[in-house]
Amino acid sequence: MAKRFGDIFHLLMGVRNLVVVSSPELAREVLHAQGVEFGSRTRNVVLDIFTGKGQDMVFTVYGDHWRKMRRIMTVPFFTNKVVQQNREGWEEEIRLLVEELRRNPKAAKEGVVIRRRLQLMMYNNMFRIMFDRRFESEDNPLFNKLKAINFERSRLSQSFEFNYGDFIPVLRPFLRGYLNRCREVKERRLRLFHEQFVAERKKMMEEQGSKFELKCAMDHILDAERRGEINYDNVLYIVENINVAALETTLWSIEWGIAELVNHPAIQIKLRRELDTVLGSAQLTEPDLVRLPYLNAVVKETLRLRMAIPLLVPHMNLHDAKLAGFDVPAESKILVNAWWLANNPALWKDPEQFRPERFLQEEAGVEANGNDFRFLPFGVGRRSCPGIVLALPIIGISLGCLVHNFELLPPPGKDRVDMAEKAGQFSLQIMTHSTVVCKPTKL
Repeated sequence: MAKRFGDIFHLLMGVRNLVVVSSPELAREVLHAQGVEFGSRTRNVVLDIFTGKGQDMVFTVYGDHWRKMRRIMTVPFFTNKVVQQNREGWEEEIRLLVEELRRNPKAAKEGVVIRRRLQLMMYNNMFRIMFDRRFESEDNPLFNKLKAINFERSRLSQSFEFNYGDFIPVLRPFLRGYLNRCREVKERRLRLFHEQFVAERKKMMEEQGSKFELKCAMDHILDAERRGEINYDNVLYIVENINVAALETTLWSIEWGIAELVNHPAIQIKLRRELDTVLGSAQLTEPDLVRLPYLNAVVKETLRLRMAIPLLVPHMNLHDAKLAGFDVPAESKILVNAWWLANNPALWKDPEQFRPERFLQEEAGVEANGNDFRFLPFGVGRRSCPGIVLALPIIGISLGCLVHNFELLPPPGKDRVDMAEKAGQFSLQIMTHSTVVCKPTKL
């Protein structure tokens, strides 16, 4: 639509105003120059349920509550100190995954759906940070219960089935069954978070009193609750945000990266050569990432071509505003077409190609942190994704370790894996969780 209607256009979706911007200049205006004016979040009828009408951080409006939640979440989750405290855990999780694949004779011959094991790895990465907990295997009953309820939450919120009732309120009664299902899933999910995870840390804190040492992210968040800065509902909605925003999006990016490397063996060979040269037989660790420019380029190219949130999380202006000379009514939904910014042939050379070399050549100065408004995988400005500090090293360690230890191949009889896309309200996921042959490169 950006090709047809230009850098900015307005759609009237029932009673909702939708504005789409598709140029670096307008992205800068929305996310930076007028970051306060367009700094709120719009929610739909389903997200109102899953976030308690904005009691979380991701979907709350811009204001005091958002600032407080962002501050409370930053220290235990989104700093370089957190990376250094947790990197050895991430490195252990990918080492365990590599060892399991090596022990599985099927992996090297018929192939395995590697995504299933990557999902366990990502849950363990995040639950180590949140609760100092991990799940031993894919068969763990609590892991499977958590995975199932998170999947159902994502399915309900990413579906397009409820749009008609969201855009046209008079039709909302026809959504009664759908919204009741959302409420039931939300209650079961928050109850699971409370009973199986949060209550344990809260009990330890209460029993030990002043002797209790803050060890994991949840301890810091419960300490903020104890001081009266947030309430217990806010605590649970923080867990809700991490289970979706931090966990799923990173997993999607790793899965896309693996698929691209399988389908581009020459790039995979080049990456393995860099890893062998720099690391030898040593395992890749987080501090090694700065010495691996081609690996970093592969990560950035994956985020460019296969952006997990292609339109970013929608923004909203609380009051009437101006954008590019146009009047923007209050409470309009503002979409930044980040995927098009990163794939517009007028802005990038051969954007349809998976070519990591671009980030070592003509785009060498472009980073994923928003220093160039053509490339905004995590957004930029006040409402940018703070999880970038975790996502980049986890994606890098995961892809690097897999390529260092295995030749990643399509399954027997195939010359590539399926790259068909599955779109959601916000997301761009790979549709088919492909079987990948993992042939060990080292004895």
